[in-house]
Amino acid sequence: MHNMQSLMRQVQKMQKKIAALQEELAHRTVEASAGGGMVTAVVNGRQELVSIKIDPEVVNPEDIDMLQDLIVAAVNEALRRSQEMVQEEMAKITGGLKIPGLF
Repeated sequence: MHNMQSLMRQVQKMQKKIAALQEELAHRTVEASAGGGMVTAVVNGRQELVSIKIDPEVVNPEDIDMLQDLIVAAVNEALRRSQEMVQEEMAKITGGLKIPGLF
């Protein structure tokens, strides 16, 4: 019985650390660019797009498709980097233990 109580205390500590990390990650950002820096996307640790910068040179009414492709590429790469950041930070808390439903 004592082992179960000890385990529950450890789980509660981990839950508090995870909650604090989730709050912190909301304020941490990563960025990625496409087209040699023509489009830069910034995403936070909640996988939310925070900002997007578009170099005026890439804005060509004759080639909207290229601009759209660059935006998609930059946003997708920033989202991927954000997910990696979250996984790395979570692994520090959980010791690499995969906990379903957390992230």
